[in-house]
Amino acid sequence: FRLPDVGEGLTEAEVISWRVTPGQQVAVNDVLVEIETAKSLVELPSPFAGTVAELLVAEGQTVDVGTAIITVRAAQAATTADAEVPKAPAESAIEPGLIGGPAPGLIGGPAPGGRTSVLVGYGPRTTSTVRRPRKANVDSLAERGVKPQRHGGFEVGRIVEQRLAEEADGAPSQPHRHPHAAPADTPAAGAGSRHGRVLAKPPVRKLAKDLGIDLRELTPSGPAGTLTREDVLGAGKSAAGPLAPSGRETRLPVKGVRKATAQAMVTSAFSAPHVTEFVTVDVTRTMRLVERLRADRALADVKVSPLLLLARALLLAVRRNPGVNASWDADAGEIVLKHYVNLGIAAATPRGLVVPNIKDADTLSLPQLAQALAELTATAREGRTQPAQLAGGTISITNVGVFGIDTGTPILPPGEAVIVAFGAVRLRPWVHKGKVVPRQVTTLALSFDHRLVDGDLGSHFLADIAALLEHPDRALLWA
Repeated sequence: FRLPDVGEGLTEAEVISWRVTPGQQVAVNDVLVEIETAKSLVELPSPFAGTVAELLVAEGQTVDVGTAIITVRAAQAATTADAEVPKAPAESAIEPGLIGGPAPGLIGGPAPGGRTSVLVGYGPRTTSTVRRPRKANVDSLAERGVKPQRHGGFEVGRIVEQRLAEEADGAPSQPHRHPHAAPADTPAAGAGSRHGRVLAKPPVRKLAKDLGIDLRELTPSGPAGTLTREDVLGAGKSAAGPLAPSGRETRLPVKGVRKATAQAMVTSAFSAPHVTEFVTVDVTRTMRLVERLRADRALADVKVSPLLLLARALLLAVRRNPGVNASWDADAGEIVLKHYVNLGIAAATPRGLVVPNIKDADTLSLPQLAQALAELTATAREGRTQPAQLAGGTISITNVGVFGIDTGTPILPPGEAVIVAFGAVRLRPWVHKGKVVPRQVTTLALSFDHRLVDGDLGSHFLADIAALLEHPDRALLWA
């Protein structure tokens, strides 16, 4: 099974955790492995039914798309392959794709356009193929009257030939082992075994990942053979790679989401001329509306937050200022105006910053927008955001207020014209109706691409968002 392209033309992925072990039975669509691409965590289902023969890639290793990562023996393979002297099995049909690679339409198999299939459901081929035995084996075995067979993913004939050669040389006959089986003097599983399941808690796995340490190379000291934080730190101190000789510095590999984010931000910052404007707003009425909506039974099943009302205000402001919902096509020399809004919400996750988006957010009602926002943020925090959810954003919000930050100068997601930063809502002295009184106040920041959005359009857009947050009843007039 070769690592497929799981979308967006990604070229590599990191193996995070294996969900199977050698010798385990798997069915089609059983999850084999969890991988991390530059955009998300993805679970890869099995296109095969059979027995796991070997895990070819260790956890924590980054491999290119198309690299073989696991071998699975066909479900139809006879168990005689593991016997000391195999019998001559009857000719049997072998499921297509299990010997020569995945069939077209199965994960890892060929797909139209030269790509690799990533979804199960296209069905197996109706023709069966059996790989021709190696000529050398046929010639040598024919003299002994043995007919070689292709069975269980390897040649039984080759094994028989090897056994006969050993006997001819006077070598003692050894019980046959599966090519991928561990030697008798090594454990079949455990933290130090290449194919064994490593026992470690998620924080320990993350620490090892950050330090670039392969858990399979460590000796566990915890109960029931589990790896501990001390095991990882001890390996890190002795490793020349992650830690500097002085022990005062740690070097972390740049990969996954962090690598993709860095590349995207550099590209955006140095290709789009950024301009940032700020406005401080009295949002007392909006905060009161949040409390009233939370008490409304019609919204009892969704989360109502200030971010939700900011998103609603932004969508109304886009309707009044459609020029901000655009992108710059340098190759065509065109400005592309979008007649839909895929609203991105920047989310800080343990894997780095991601900006998934809500598709066609401008068509959603307030309850639907609240539900979509809750699902998007929950999925992002769990690290389960899929590539499709990260692609196609048209305009974004970054909520720096949740960290207690008043405002910032956000960098545009590549391909977008504007991004709004939502600062912390604080009780401040404010002039209201001619008197200085405490009011709920926040600061909004708008960064925009000056090739697409000039100061007039950007200012009107930001002012409209501020006006809706200051007087949310305006939404009735502008909707």
